Amino acid sequence: MSSIKQQNIEELNAVLVETRERLRAFRFDSAGSRARNVRTGRVLRKEIARLLTEIQSRKIASLNK
Repeated sequence: MSSIKQQNIEELNAVLVETRERLRAFRFDSAGSRARNVRTGRVLRKEIARLLTEIQSRKIASLNK
């Protein structure tokens, strides 16, 4: 969690793209077979939400300056 706060916007966007790709791959890999670890999808979605929240809060903070 603290690593998210230390990264800049460009790095956060790069991590967001990578995490979304991992979630997409997880969904398509598990579509044809039984999911081995269902929790992985939940963890990825929460990580995406954390990233989006941090990006949005920084945008709002920069507008209020």
